[in-house]
Amino acid sequence: MRGGAGARVTDPGAVFAALSDPTRRQVVERLAQEGTITATEVAGDLPVTRQAVAKHLTALAEAGLVSSTREGRETRYRLTPEPLGDAMSWMAAVGGRWDERLAALRDHVARRR
Repeated sequence: MRGGAGARVTDPGAVFAALSDPTRRQVVERLAQEGTITATEVAGDLPVTRQAVAKHLTALAEAGLVSSTREGRETRYRLTPEPLGDAMSWMAAVGGRWDERLAALRDHVARRR
């Protein structure tokens, strides 16, 4: 996870929880492709209502994955990828610790032979 003065560190659990839903993952993919999009535009591509999309966007925003801006009567949403990086860093750190543990176990078993 990122640190430093003024840097916001995201809870990886919130990111994983938000991305556990397949519809939210589709929304994230669409945002990654389009840049910015409205809830109505997203709903046009998914088998869910605009209200359901709005709830999914709220869940993604609460995890820090999406931000919104008002443009006239529309609210446009964009992906904020920093929390994904934080989650990936967390997974890499955990994976690294497991790699170290498995290497130590391999060394221990090899010495006992």
